[in-house]
Amino acid sequence: MPITGLHHITLVTADAQRNVDFYTRVLGLRLVKTTVNFDDPSTYHLYYADATGTPGSVITFFEWPRAPRGRPGVGGTHHVALRTADRDALLRWKRRLTDLGVKVRGPYDRHYFTSIYFRDPDGTILEIATDGPGLHIDEPTGVPGVAELTPPAALTRGVRDEDTIAAMTWPEPVPTIDAAMTLTRGMHHISATASDLGRTDAFLQGLLGLSLVKRTGNFDDPSMPHWTWGTADARPGSLVTYFGVSAPTAKRAVMGAGQTHHYALAVPDDQAQAEIYERLRGAGVPVSTVQDRVYFRSIYTRDPDGHIVEVATAIPGFLIDEPVETTGRALRLPPWLEAHRARIADGLTPLASPTWPHDGHDASPAHAARVDDAPALIEAGT
Repeated sequence: MPITGLHHITLVTADAQRNVDFYTRVLGLRLVKTTVNFDDPSTYHLYYADATGTPGSVITFFEWPRAPRGRPGVGGTHHVALRTADRDALLRWKRRLTDLGVKVRGPYDRHYFTSIYFRDPDGTILEIATDGPGLHIDEPTGVPGVAELTPPAALTRGVRDEDTIAAMTWPEPVPTIDAAMTLTRGMHHISATASDLGRTDAFLQGLLGLSLVKRTGNFDDPSMPHWTWGTADARPGSLVTYFGVSAPTAKRAVMGAGQTHHYALAVPDDQAQAEIYERLRGAGVPVSTVQDRVYFRSIYTRDPDGHIVEVATAIPGFLIDEPVETTGRALRLPPWLEAHRARIADGLTPLASPTWPHDGHDASPAHAARVDDAPALIEAGT
């Protein structure tokens, strides 16, 4: 299978500085590239990842100043999940975030992992999930995705003890992010919404070659099917999940601040990408020509509900134009825009440097005031 896992997800922020503050100072991610949207150079494109921008660790944002709040729905992403080591790390995250004024739900036992949920200042639903015990623990046939499974009743909404869950936290303040807590290990999964999971499977498995690794119900609404695709070993960092909703009652996603513009799957090189391209073209599915994104090359298509899906190469990588020691500090432009650097830079709001290094930083009261208005999570599907 040419696809090796997730490459990145690109979301929308209405305020680049507020975004940098939250993702570097609160979540401890590394700003690995400060550049512009190559298709709209008047706006920022910010990349957060591990130190080298490893595919699967990359979360990016287009800045659309003063953009109205978007809405999850069919044809869009519901949330993105980041990885942490274990349940203790998860509880430390809950304490750190709540001390900073961010409303957190969980930890919830999802049978295959444990996770918490919260929102960033633009309203993006974020999840932090543990790697284990893994998606293969209850496959009766030994072949993932074959059986349609029902969530354990004790873990579902309306049965689980919400008061006890809400009271769970780390006993001491967590002013710094230690190695066990770090989120730079990357994404755990991306969850989107579909009107017809059969059509989505034909796209993700039939055309893109992902494996269907889990068919279960939504733990917050067991009547709602929840399917997961990824590499055959169901490795965290390779997983794309979709909630299935009834087409007659489904609301469409609305693009805006806090919503996903697209998600990207990773392939190792141009040859693997060309194989995906020819497969899509042969099936009559619209797909773009190869786009040079400097740090990777991309093709774009859409899932059956219209969600933009990118297939991006792992090469050449984020270190081709600056060393690892200084990634993200300076505005980087593609070669074809360098002649317009002065005009582009003048049109961008200067960004204050993020905390450096990006881990071990203080949770300052001044910054807590910047994030304490993060809205509560929506209930359905989290």
